[in-house]
Amino acid sequence: MRAWLGRNRIAVGVVAIVLVVVASAVYVVRTVVDQRAGTGPGAAVASGLVYVDNGGGQNAVTSVDGSGHRVSGSLKCLRVYTAGGTTVCLRMSLPGAYEAAVFRGDREVRSVPLPGTPSRARVSASGQVVSWTVFVTGDSYLAPGGFSTRTGVLDLRDGSLLETLEGFQTTIEGVPDDRVNENYWGVTVASDDNTFYATLGSGNQTWLVKGDLRGRTMETVRAGAECPSLSPDEERVAYKKRGGRLGGWQLFVLELGSGVERELPGSDGVDDQAAWIDGGTLAYAKVREGGYPTIYSSAADGGGGPRVLVEAASSPSPA
Repeated sequence: MRAWLGRNRIAVGVVAIVLVVVASAVYVVRTVVDQRAGTGPGAAVASGLVYVDNGGGQNAVTSVDGSGHRVSGSLKCLRVYTAGGTTVCLRMSLPGAYEAAVFRGDREVRSVPLPGTPSRARVSASGQVVSWTVFVTGDSYLAPGGFSTRTGVLDLRDGSLLETLEGFQTTIEGVPDDRVNENYWGVTVASDDNTFYATLGSGNQTWLVKGDLRGRTMETVRAGAECPSLSPDEERVAYKKRGGRLGGWQLFVLELGSGVERELPGSDGVDDQAAWIDGGTLAYAKVREGGYPTIYSSAADGGGGPRVLVEAASSPSPA
């Protein structure tokens, strides 16, 4: 009997120790999760941000509130952007097929099939004009089996859909355009919901273009610029272009009035359409060593280097 009681006490003791260990482990895990979710490095800096969480391949749209806490919703997107109460989510609809799903608040109001793989997404400040760019395989002007881009614009005011910009009357450096090998991508729309900026690519050249949606016209503004993003005050445009000794992508900000262009130091390797978090800060994603994307921020005036906002994340948008 005494031997049985002794063994029972030992078993109870072991169970108690195991429970303590498990409880400690749960506490540690919860603490780590809470830190990563709300108080991890850069969380406070990223307040007011919406992005795609690429951790674990989930692609969940995540928002960061003013206190720095991250909340992941049920929406899963490859690219996302939100403004003026409207959110556009570029996502897979079926295996190998994609769509642009447009939401007003939590309600889906429109779904548009996409002809290729999602690349860029934007919503005008009013929330009325939605645009996207996709990569399309098989119809490249450059090589059989290559890829080109296709840009669509949806006007929620009347429901009109513009499936491509290729029919616009375009002027390149003051000369009416008669080229046939052109691609357009990376639209950003002004507050009048009519003026826009985009990229025009032809051959091995690219230009920043300024366009008129209603007039169906475009004209080049600057050579070499790609993936523009218009500032909230509409006096500056951020874009990527080749720069530096190695000719890699870097971010620049152009003052539209003066023509002064500023390089954002430390943005080397960016391949994204930057988003203005506010009037003085840009957020953008680039791939770090190890092959996963990370969202950074940089001061739009070129002062200081980039800061890490969110790791394993992409497609930043102001909340």
